[in-house]
Amino acid sequence: MNDKARDENSQPEMLEGAKSMGAGAATIASAGAAVGIGNVFSSLIHSVARNPSLAKQLFGYAILGFALTEAIASFAPMMAFLILSVFRSKKESFSLKKQAPLSHNKVETAPC
Repeated sequence: MNDKARDENSQPEMLEGAKSMGAGAATIASAGAAVGIGNVFSSLIHSVARNPSLAKQLFGYAILGFALTEAIASFAPMMAFLILSVFRSKKESFSLKKQAPLSHNKVETAPC
C-alpha cells in the first residue's frame, strides 16, 4: 500500500478525531461559566455582609451577572454541536450528493 492510498484512507478518521477534540474543547467553557457564577454570588455574599441595607439592589445586580454568565455558557454546547455537525469529510459529502432523490416521479399540476 503506497503512502497516497494510506493518506486517503486515514483522512476521514483524522477528521472525526479532530471533530471530537474540538467539541470537547468547546465544552470547557462550561467550567469557566461555573467559576463565573461562583464569583458573582460570592461577591454578593461579601457585599451584603459589608452593607446589609443594599441587599435588594445588590441582589438585582447579582441576578444580572448570573444571567450574562449563563448566556455565555450556553454558547459552549452550541459550538460543540456546530463542530460535530457542520464539518464533513470529502467522502461523506460526496456520498450524500450521490444518493438518489426520494421521489423519481414528477408531480404535474393541472392547468387552472
